[in-house]
Amino acid sequence: MKAHPMVGDTLLAALIASFDVLIFVARVVTDPSVEPRPEPWYVTLPLVVGVVTPIVFRRRYPIVSAYLVLGVGIVHSLLEIGLASAITSCVALYTLVAYVSRRAALLYVAVNVVITLVQTPWQYPHDWVVTLIFVILATGFSWALGEFNGARRAYNAEVERRLRLLETERDQQARIAVAEERARIARELHDVVAHAVSVMVVQADGAAYAVHSQPELAERAVKTISSTGREALTELRRLLGVLRSDQASSERTPQPGTQSLSDLAARVRTVGLPVQLDIVGNVDDLPAGVGLGIYRIVQEALTNSLKHAGHGSSATVRVERTGDRVDLSIVDNGYRVAGTLVGVSGGNGLIGMRERALVFGGTLEAGPRPSGGWQVRASLPFGNT
Repeated sequence: MKAHPMVGDTLLAALIASFDVLIFVARVVTDPSVEPRPEPWYVTLPLVVGVVTPIVFRRRYPIVSAYLVLGVGIVHSLLEIGLASAITSCVALYTLVAYVSRRAALLYVAVNVVITLVQTPWQYPHDWVVTLIFVILATGFSWALGEFNGARRAYNAEVERRLRLLETERDQQARIAVAEERARIARELHDVVAHAVSVMVVQADGAAYAVHSQPELAERAVKTISSTGREALTELRRLLGVLRSDQASSERTPQPGTQSLSDLAARVRTVGLPVQLDIVGNVDDLPAGVGLGIYRIVQEALTNSLKHAGHGSSATVRVERTGDRVDLSIVDNGYRVAGTLVGVSGGNGLIGMRERALVFGGTLEAGPRPSGGWQVRASLPFGNT
């Protein structure tokens, strides 16, 4: 019935009409001397149909339906055909209260009361007070029922509206989370690929240069390329595993952290960039996210030094923990133009380092050193992580 309301309203109209039809039949089969006699069927049936038909369309055209019921009901009531005019008038009032507005319903009641006051004393001179009380009670009941149903419909509409808002908010949060995760994976992939490829390119160039004159050095460079490639593949598998479903079985490897800085420095040294690693304070018990951020910042900074510092350069990495803060300093003495320290700008690697620091409410600066070379300085608080 809720999916097809006109079906239910048609059944309601048929039920109301059946009352008048039964009254008509009962009057016809009774003793002819009993008054009042019914009107002929060709008068009675059209009026019965006319007074109940607007009920079928009451939800789609509530105001028009209500006043059609009122208009046909005047003739129906004057001829005393049955109860259909009174019942349909109550249904029309209920519909106006529940589906239109109180103002429209109040106007309808006023018109109905005026018609009743004009019609009742003439039609029922002896019991017009009883009839008027019945009209008032029926009007009050219909109004109360309409208010109840209207309030319930308004409540359901508000609940549905809030559910739609919650679904929209949930979808937006899901899209934001997906975008953030994609950005994180992109940064991770950039760090892994850029570092690994830089090492492999440098080693491949060295191996090509020394393959004839120094085969041992070339062999060592090739082994470094192989191990670097394997490590990069392991990191890529771990990162791409994030994109798989939760049910997919995949091998998980621990994320790198401060405990992996020594291995990172050793790998960079084998490539040809001397790295001095100084760790001050205990950094082994840092939160996993902070440890990963430190590792990636150092990795990206050393990768940039490896690519741009030039032959004969060296780098110094200093990781110092002071209370709930870790300070990083990655400095090289490469052949860059001397200048003042500048903010991070340009390059996905520098942007990635800055974002990693900002995640923990920290800061990061990178730029050329006044005495030459390049420096990266970061400060990562972790007390509230």
